[in-house]
Amino acid sequence: MSQARPPVPPFTADTAAQKVQSAEDAWNTRDPQKVSLAYTPDSVWRNRDQFLSGRAEIVDFLTKKWERELDYALRKSLWSFSDDRIAVRFQYEWHDATGQWWRSYGNELWEFTGDGLMSRREASINDVTIAEADRRIFGARPIGDRGQDIDLR
Repeated sequence: MSQARPPVPPFTADTAAQKVQSAEDAWNTRDPQKVSLAYTPDSVWRNRDQFLSGRAEIVDFLTKKWERELDYALRKSLWSFSDDRIAVRFQYEWHDATGQWWRSYGNELWEFTGDGLMSRREASINDVTIAEADRRIFGARPIGDRGQDIDLR
């Protein structure tokens, strides 16, 4: 049985922002098992051109992702929300095995069950090469920066 993951719908501006920050914090752990617990056991995902269903596929996907996307660090920003849905924009930086740095830009659409677990996630993501000197995301967001929007450049 799944445990509730507050905040739960219906969302307000404050609780939607809390949900986004919680997701950012979880993803920055790079722990596939921990991250998967925010999703329903039968959660459906579209991530770029991949389609996943269920926590086992989510764990497998995230394990492979973080084996490939080294030193991954993420920032999410609330874009919009309704009763049980949240739209997010995000950026993350990582490097590949050759040392090439990347910044990935994306948007996500989230749908939640009444217990606050995400039942659907749709992510569109584009990758841009960057020089290491152009990095601006270094690990988890400092406490004092929480709630700030992300720089779109």
